[in-house]
Amino acid sequence: MRILPGGPLRSTSAKTLVGVHSGLRFAKSPRWVGQKLLFLDIHDRSVKSVDVKGTAQTVRALPYLPAGFGVPADGELVVGDAWNRRIYRWTSAGSKQIADLSDIAGSCLSDGVIDSRGGIYVGDTGFDFLDPLVDPLPNGVIVHIDADGRSSVVARDLFFPNGMIITPDNKTLIVAETMGHRLIAFEIGNDSSLQKQRVWAQLEDDINPDGICLDREGAIWVAGAGKQAFRVKEGGEVDQRITTRRPVFAVMLGGPERKHLFMCTADSNDPVITSRTSSATIEIAEVETPGV
Repeated sequence: MRILPGGPLRSTSAKTLVGVHSGLRFAKSPRWVGQKLLFLDIHDRSVKSVDVKGTAQTVRALPYLPAGFGVPADGELVVGDAWNRRIYRWTSAGSKQIADLSDIAGSCLSDGVIDSRGGIYVGDTGFDFLDPLVDPLPNGVIVHIDADGRSSVVARDLFFPNGMIITPDNKTLIVAETMGHRLIAFEIGNDSSLQKQRVWAQLEDDINPDGICLDREGAIWVAGAGKQAFRVKEGGEVDQRITTRRPVFAVMLGGPERKHLFMCTADSNDPVITSRTSSATIEIAEVETPGV
């Protein structure tokens, strides 16, 4: 990993919070809600939770492979159907489809984020990334779904848009462009459109940024660099990393003071492997700067 000027790299090691004995298949899209971390166990087709003591449980079983997970202000769950490209809201009474994106998103849903108006931004990969015979293409899009269910493409020609965050002032969307090896930023318009795309941080070619989260100093923790998560500032300066036992695919700051970095790790993200074995874990480390 390229470390840009700005001081020595601080490095610590993570501890295992939820081990392989728990039966996790592939944890993704972590969200700190209340006193628990909620996340998707994609290949177990479920929403699960864990607290800072490591107590894990299944919150909601799902009838499809999930993606695009979020928790609105009302506490209900919003979970996308990855391959059929539909978005559902889940309540105690069951699910309700709130958007069908199959006509405007052509491949597979990836990560997403809920905005301050109750709308949703969600990415589409742009190609079948599970088929080894398919050449990766920068055909990914970002779709915005209004609170009333109206949907539109707000960004195009992205190389696998993945993890997303919105800054606290609700003015900027930052996206991990996984196969573009970079974080990109957009200004959010009053109509929820995305404008003035720019490179927030260009990363090395061996880094495929996946899940991301933001801290209160405006730096971003990034997964997708093997057995570590790293903290990068706008422009590309990396000043901290946390080493893990397994590759990291998603991150979230949480805990009582939001100073715990939760890392979703697994031996592999290959669904053929993860559907047969349970190698996923949740690792954790304390950091200095809390999350937003």
